[in-house]
Amino acid sequence: MTYTVPPSRREAIVRQLRDEIVTGLLAPGTVLKDAELARRLGVSITPVREAVAQLTTEGLVDLAPNRIRRVSVVTRKNALDLMDVMGVLACTGVAWGVPHLTDADLARMRTRLDDATSALERGDTTTAGAAGADVSTIMITAAGNEELQAHVDLTVTRTLRLLALTADDDLWRIWNDGYRDIIELLGMGRPDDAVERYRRIFVEARAYVARMPFDS
Repeated sequence: MTYTVPPSRREAIVRQLRDEIVTGLLAPGTVLKDAELARRLGVSITPVREAVAQLTTEGLVDLAPNRIRRVSVVTRKNALDLMDVMGVLACTGVAWGVPHLTDADLARMRTRLDDATSALERGDTTTAGAAGADVSTIMITAAGNEELQAHVDLTVTRTLRLLALTADDDLWRIWNDGYRDIIELLGMGRPDDAVERYRRIFVEARAYVARMPFDS
């Protein structure tokens, strides 16, 4: 039996609030008050403050000059900026990782893509996003560069939030069709073409995000 060490109270709160922000349960612009969060979660204020500080460093919470913390608002500019940064980091990681992928890695990628597709059919965008992100993570992890992976992880969370906040099937289709093509190319022994196809996902996704309606 595998024993999993439970997260600290701070980490548990970080996970809870991060999930609520990514899924939209805590809507963009929501003011975060330590005392209210502590009462709702049944904890003291200190770990809540630490958790919100962590989410601020992740870019999910904004700190206004008057010290008010709000769930960050997704605008067209920051969405496009995010896509640009994510594209540079993830495409670099995939280019480094693809030469080291094993047959087992490829099988896991197929499984996670199937999971993402099934979740989308159920309308579960949270599970779909996590499963789809794993397809990229498997390739990037194969590079063995932990520093790069740490930076990718931060941008992945914010990208998943962008996807979860839209119910537009076309944006999801860009990612899933791309992943499907990549897996097929890797199975055919065409790693360079697979990397190029991965880059094209970000080109197409960025162009689509640029056309999406955003609140001012």
